[in-house]
Amino acid sequence: MAPGHVAYGLAAQYGLRISTETIVAWERGTAMPEARELTALAGVLWCAPGELTAPAATLREHRVARELSVDELARQLGMNSSSYLRMEESGRWRGNERQSAALCRALGLSAAQLLTATGRDGELADLLSSAVTTRWQAYVRPVAKLVPLERALVQEALERLHADYQALMVSTLSWSGAGRERSAAGEDAGRAFLARVVEQFWRSAGV
Repeated sequence: MAPGHVAYGLAAQYGLRISTETIVAWERGTAMPEARELTALAGVLWCAPGELTAPAATLREHRVARELSVDELARQLGMNSSSYLRMEESGRWRGNERQSAALCRALGLSAAQLLTATGRDGELADLLSSAVTTRWQAYVRPVAKLVPLERALVQEALERLHADYQALMVSTLSWSGAGRERSAAGEDAGRAFLARVVEQFWRSAGV
């Protein structure tokens, strides 16, 4: 189907007046359709909305991939639609533990995906970086509060992560040095260090 055919289908089947230029922009990734437009586009192309997008990363992308409206998801979470929508648009999740668990169920999120979708993976990286370089015991509570995992599992993962880091430090100072490097290359290495720590934490936690 050419872009013009897609635009015609959106108008004829869903009453959406979308220009051919906009369709082309969607194809190139320079513009993103709204939720209603994406659902209609999937209908025209005979596919699921999730097949038209990159792997979901944000709350909105996960919700659209599940074909849930804001009202439907908010109802499942036990909150009003406007409160949920504010969190989705800001990328900062402020729901309680029960609502976080409901969000994981509704959107099929793993613990790692929840942290990324709710904009808290950076916070986790900072906590884990401190845990492996200082006393890991002091970070069990804040990490357990942040991630939807059993506290005993968090404790075991942090202990293992700390031990692995200390063993590495015996043979090399590359991790620590990369984190302190002030140059542009050092900053890249520091970010890579944080990414490795987070990845190892999820692996240690069995996620």
